[in-house]
Amino acid sequence: MPANLNQDPHRLKDEREKILELAIGREVRAHRKQQNITVSELAQLTGISIGMVSKIENGNTSPSLSTLQTLSNALGVTLTSFFRRFEESRTAIHTKAGEGVEMERAGTRAGHQYNLLGHIGSNASGVMVEPYLITLNEESDIFPTFQHEGVEMLYMLEGEVSYRHGDNLYALKPGDTLFFDADAPHGPEILNVLPARYLSVISYPQST
Repeated sequence: MPANLNQDPHRLKDEREKILELAIGREVRAHRKQQNITVSELAQLTGISIGMVSKIENGNTSPSLSTLQTLSNALGVTLTSFFRRFEESRTAIHTKAGEGVEMERAGTRAGHQYNLLGHIGSNASGVMVEPYLITLNEESDIFPTFQHEGVEMLYMLEGEVSYRHGDNLYALKPGDTLFFDADAPHGPEILNVLPARYLSVISYPQST
């Protein structure tokens, strides 16, 4: 496993205090960056040490109300703004089999059937994710030059296609995965066994 993948998906997050600390830290950092203030400058404005500001932003300490008041005054925001993300509701979308919304994405080609499997709009993560079930048949166009922002993951479910990404061609069979930078030209170039179905999950930064 790559060294930088250190997030533990099994970590329990039912400790309300820890979640609150992380939420406050994210808000302090966000407000500081919006105003182009460095950690050092915020420390000077507030009289709070650089180390303590860093701990607060990383959710590693539980700041007192007086500390939060000092930070809010320095940043010119309300004290309650630090609790915004803690109070936000979290959304889950359940799409049952066969109920995905058939739609056309920008640049959709003839015979490429896109079923959107779920969508969450503006959210606290700062990332937008579009999960699709894509079906190709005998009448599908060949179009290996899709380009868009973000990253994309394909998971082959049925059939076989040769999928281009940049200068490389990948033979995808059921169970295969392809993960790539979506800014490079990409798309199915050879439809080897039809019908072909694969999951496409596209992630890109949320617009602000």
